[in-house]
Amino acid sequence: MGTIDRIIRTVVAVAIVALYFAGQISGTIAIVLGIVAGAFLLTSLVSWCPAYMPFGLSTRKEGKS
Repeated sequence: MGTIDRIIRTVVAVAIVALYFAGQISGTIAIVLGIVAGAFLLTSLVSWCPAYMPFGLSTRKEGKS
């Protein structure tokens, strides 16, 4: 996972958390988005997304591991 991908995932996750604590989202949608935010944070921390594997996708620049 490339740096830009990681940054975008982190920003989206933080935005979801901010919306929750601001009272803008609640109920089922808050739970679903909370799970998405958690997945985004986890995948950005480990720099790997299992959803990319079946499609052979990579957002890393060539030559970096």
